[in-house]
Amino acid sequence: MNRLVVSALHVGFAGVLMVGLSACNRDANADGGVGAAAQQQGAADGAKYARVVSVTPVREAASAPQQVCHDEVVTTHKPVQDTHQIAGTAIGAVAGGLLGNQVGGGKGRTLATVAGAVGGGYAGHEIQANHQANATQQTTQRRCTTVAGSAGDKVVAYDVSYEYNGVTRTVRMDHDPGDRLQVQEGVVAVSDAH
Repeated sequence: MNRLVVSALHVGFAGVLMVGLSACNRDANADGGVGAAAQQQGAADGAKYARVVSVTPVREAASAPQQVCHDEVVTTHKPVQDTHQIAGTAIGAVAGGLLGNQVGGGKGRTLATVAGAVGGGYAGHEIQANHQANATQQTTQRRCTTVAGSAGDKVVAYDVSYEYNGVTRTVRMDHDPGDRLQVQEGVVAVSDAH
């Protein structure tokens, strides 16, 4: 008799398991399996979730090296045209001679004129030499450099396909959402759902 009771219990327990499994399979087949579980889980906290079908990274291709140019102001010394400062010496000698001629009289005037011419010549030479040493000019020159492009592909976004209530949609996101997305009226509601 005990064997008969134990056998009946086994048959009853197996029947309950079969009914439960068939109900689970029916729910899984009605909404694609994982999506039903995701929607039921969301129903507990009021949120609705869609099942992520695929995630495809969107890549930005590597860029080639580029030439970048800019204008730059360059200061250089002016080229010297009178390397021996002849013009400065001559002008200084004439001016010094004229000033020396204004001083004294007779032989003193002649001596003052010669001294003025020599001193003026020397002063004119030095003034022109100093002016030439400090004379600069500015020009604009174009400078170009080669800038390396970006190395390798870079992921810039993700195309995410998701299924909700038997409808598959695609959305572009800035991150990989994982295996589910929160939806509102079948459309992604929260872009950062995990």
